[in-house]
Amino acid sequence: MNVVPNLVEIRDLHFAYGERPILSGLEMDFPRRKVVAVMGGSGSGKTTILRLIGGQLQAQKGSITLDGQAVDARNTKAMYAMRRKMGMLFQHGALFTDLTVFENVAFPLREHTSLPEELIRDLVLMKLHAVGLRNAAQLKPAEISGGMARRVALARAVALDPQLIMYDEPFAGLDPISMGVAANLIRRLNDALGSTSIVVSHDVHETFLIADYVYFLSQGRIVAHGSPQQMQESSDPYVKQFVHAEADGPVPFHYPGRSLAADLHLETK
Repeated sequence: MNVVPNLVEIRDLHFAYGERPILSGLEMDFPRRKVVAVMGGSGSGKTTILRLIGGQLQAQKGSITLDGQAVDARNTKAMYAMRRKMGMLFQHGALFTDLTVFENVAFPLREHTSLPEELIRDLVLMKLHAVGLRNAAQLKPAEISGGMARRVALARAVALDPQLIMYDEPFAGLDPISMGVAANLIRRLNDALGSTSIVVSHDVHETFLIADYVYFLSQGRIVAHGSPQQMQESSDPYVKQFVHAEADGPVPFHYPGRSLAADLHLETK
């Protein structure tokens, strides 16, 4: 049996904002050419993982490697070169509102390469064609729908044919049709480029359709991991509650703290 080598490896990772721990002792593998989902409730540390891999944050303990090279946010020059291998789809697209669709996708090519404008033009049109928006190239983000804007952001994320593509809530705020289109694009582009994709998402249905492997986080720790089918069949209380959208389970509705009765001074002395 051939073992697929990992593009990204996380070992004994710890991160905190001040005295507040966010991630504790993470061990994660992201194999080449696979789509790996990172799921969990709000505040579980999912987006923080992407920021650590991208070098926006620096862990207090542990290591992250990309293609065998250590990710070190303190080394600006090395991080700039390493980001040449990464693509990022931000949660709300984060397009430049004053630039056209074409200029948005061209931005990383102009920033990270010295390619002639004629070649950049061809590459941008090819990426826009791949997401079905070549004919919207001269429109501004305000002139297209939210779903289209997310597809433009996806074209920008893959403009450099990155080894690693990171998606932060790619399905948030999309209608069912746009959601299905986005999911299919993520899977298709990953396979076409031979990339590794990390998908942070709350959407169980769409994510499970395209993911090869799933990690579930709770309070900064991995509580379960496996294939989508294994997660659907899991008897773990946290996974079961999340996957089946159950109201009752280990994830509470109320933020922990004093009771309502205590705040209203109704508790008996």
